[in-house]
Amino acid sequence: MASTYLQRTMGTPTSRKKFTISVWVKKSKVGSSNAQHIWNGYYSTDNRLVIYFQASGADTLGLYNVVGGSATGFLLTNRKFRDPNAWYHIYYAVDTTQSTASDRIKLYVNGVQETSFSNDTYPSQNADLGYANGYTNYIGKYGGDTSSQFDGAMSHFYYVDGSVIDIAQFGSTDSTTGEWKINTNPTISSYGTNGFLILKDGNTITDQSPNSNNFTVGGGTLTKTEDNPSNVFATWNPLARNASNTYANGNTTYDYSNNYQKSTVTTLTTNNKKIYAEFKVLRNTTIHLGIAGDTYISDGRTVTDTSASHTYDIRGHTGAIVLQTGVGGDANIYADGSDTSINVDFTTATNDIVMIAFDPTTKKIWWGKNGTWSSSGNPATGANASYTYSGTATSDFCFGVGSEGSSAGAISANFGNGYFGTTAVSSAGTNASGNGIFEYDCPAGFTALSTKGLNL
Repeated sequence: MASTYLQRTMGTPTSRKKFTISVWVKKSKVGSSNAQHIWNGYYSTDNRLVIYFQASGADTLGLYNVVGGSATGFLLTNRKFRDPNAWYHIYYAVDTTQSTASDRIKLYVNGVQETSFSNDTYPSQNADLGYANGYTNYIGKYGGDTSSQFDGAMSHFYYVDGSVIDIAQFGSTDSTTGEWKINTNPTISSYGTNGFLILKDGNTITDQSPNSNNFTVGGGTLTKTEDNPSNVFATWNPLARNASNTYANGNTTYDYSNNYQKSTVTTLTTNNKKIYAEFKVLRNTTIHLGIAGDTYISDGRTVTDTSASHTYDIRGHTGAIVLQTGVGGDANIYADGSDTSINVDFTTATNDIVMIAFDPTTKKIWWGKNGTWSSSGNPATGANASYTYSGTATSDFCFGVGSEGSSAGAISANFGNGYFGTTAVSSAGTNASGNGIFEYDCPAGFTALSTKGLNL
């Protein structure tokens, strides 16, 4: 999350000339007006090394080193990193003893070496980088302020002090898909004095290397997520946004505080997997919760719309099936922009949890509240669906949400991460698929919307 960071004061390093950094990151914010810092060794503005995504919407990846007030190394990619659904593997190999300048800092992203830079100022041979004794090691924050914190998730953060570990230890290319995949157990003979491994198992900040270089949470709340480099979970898509949308908690919390009749959808879609998710009402106004398909997503108005009209809202648009509930909501189901005159047998209030199960093959959808399905529905058997859709959308189904009113609603989604915002589910329900953690029982045959779920 944007307010969370980790810290540790470091001792005398094994070397300031050689080290390896390997970390997986998933960005929640794209086009940020502030830089987003992944890591930095910080003593002062005159003595620091930072790795960051550039500000002002550039979204390029940079490494910047300053010693004694002088910049001794600066690499900034031309490539932009703007995919909020992707886990990026970022790997830096630093060895300033190398005779060739471009060999002194090497950057790989997802197994491919970056060679195109808008700035490629390499350090001089044998220059000191990294941090010295007494520097503070920050993860997710720039040492000098709190405005440039990383917004997203991190996993498997390795720092090897004093040696360069080959990238092949941290990942490999899948022979079938061609994708770069994580190696969760690299061979590292020595981490050096200040080396560490954290965030290997969820939100564990206890050092998993032999060094016991444990970190502390310096600010914010560090939460665990099932979303990881091996299994990417759906989140709300910040690129599919209208005016006044705001997102938080790794893009699982959605808020309309300044406008109305706007919507968003998830990053992942499905054509043949039965999916389930839960949505907690944070502010009870009129909300729209349901499923969107190809004819809604391809319209483009989730990106460009700035007007207040049901024509553009998920409730009033073709390719969507939603329940209107909450204050002012009539508990009616809307499909392809029209009121079906079919309703559910519940209303919602703040802190209620709405469940949604959807079968893209039969186009059946079920809504429920606080563990009970409407009208004795049973998604596991296909019985008593809340609605069977037969409209314009035929593929690429995903979860969608919208709201209306001058102080519109806020929703915290659990797409299987096991959390509503920063609060863990109180008692996890059963889940036969073994994919995702939910408050209530995930119906048999249904799964979380994730890359693993799509391949079950």
